[in-house]
Amino acid sequence: MSELFPRKQIMGFIYSVILTIVALTVYFLHLSFTQGMIILICTAFAQALLQLVGFMHVGESKDRWIIYGKVSFMIAIALITIFGTLLIFLWDM
Repeated sequence: MSELFPRKQIMGFIYSVILTIVALTVYFLHLSFTQGMIILICTAFAQALLQLVGFMHVGESKDRWIIYGKVSFMIAIALITIFGTLLIFLWDM
């Protein structure tokens, strides 16, 4: 019976709720901009990793390293886009 119980999904859901509560504390504790952004970015990446591994079952297939490579590439493209936009619009370069 225990192999039928979705323990991994339940734990993933609990961790997601905890990460959401941590992110909400930024608003309620009136942290500085820098502290708030650090906490929000860390919880966002942890939440995304949790979603990929826990609910999308990324690490359970034979081609998991290909999927990890694609996810890493998507993160790199997103960061290049974000910092490129900041470079052009905010930093006037």
